[in-house]
Amino acid sequence: MTEKQTDNQTPAMDALTGKPMPKPIPASTLVIFRDQPGSTAPDLLMVERSSKMVFAAGAAVFPGGRIDDADFDFARALGHDDFEEYGARIAAVRESIEETGIAVAVEGNLDAKRVLEARNALHEGTVLADICNQFDWQLELEKLIPFSRWCPPFAEKRVFDTRFYMISHDDHKAQATVDETENYNLFWGNAQSVLDRAEAGEVKIIFPTKRNLERLAQFGSFDDAVAHVSDHPSVMVSPRIEKRGEEVHLCIPEGIGYPVTSEPMDAVQRGFKK
Repeated sequence: MTEKQTDNQTPAMDALTGKPMPKPIPASTLVIFRDQPGSTAPDLLMVERSSKMVFAAGAAVFPGGRIDDADFDFARALGHDDFEEYGARIAAVRESIEETGIAVAVEGNLDAKRVLEARNALHEGTVLADICNQFDWQLELEKLIPFSRWCPPFAEKRVFDTRFYMISHDDHKAQATVDETENYNLFWGNAQSVLDRAEAGEVKIIFPTKRNLERLAQFGSFDDAVAHVSDHPSVMVSPRIEKRGEEVHLCIPEGIGYPVTSEPMDAVQRGFKK
């Protein structure tokens, strides 16, 4: 279940200004599920970004970040022909360790001390391939389920082509801890509770996160989410602007699994510093 964006020799144009778009930065994000016994909704792991960050400053987002060249190199070394897809999966695993201290899709010794050693090494610049070799870790990248892919058509300071993945992590003893570099807080909560907190002004969420949380709020378990994705495979989502009556809306396509597909522009928080 993968998808690829078709290359085009003509540069993409900003939907608002008509100016050429900068080349998007490849990025990867991981939605970590933790099913709750006796509950009707799984918890998801969210991180709150520092107010000093250029992208999504102060916002609650899923763990993730840009894909490094070393992630692509690792994918090639593991024998994956589609190194862009598997480099993105590797980046999602790496960013999860860096930002939350949770190691997912990893087979090997995952006691708290070992994962902390790996996290510290990543923060010091050691690449994940070397850490896996040192700790005898094996990556189980097929456990990451492609959920969606977003790339905005607007020439902001930074434009990200972000692949979203899902994974189940029901080890309730594994404690997530904030990295205190790019992020200042993290928390577990089901999708609807995060939406409710955003509505109450307790957390900030940007347009893609809100739409994805609304979609995730439909699921009572990780298995429900996997079944949904089998019916609505990951596709590129590129929001567009439409005028509806007297209001201008930011919209995404219908029929790709999202229950809400538009929002008035004056209600949209873009998440970029100007």
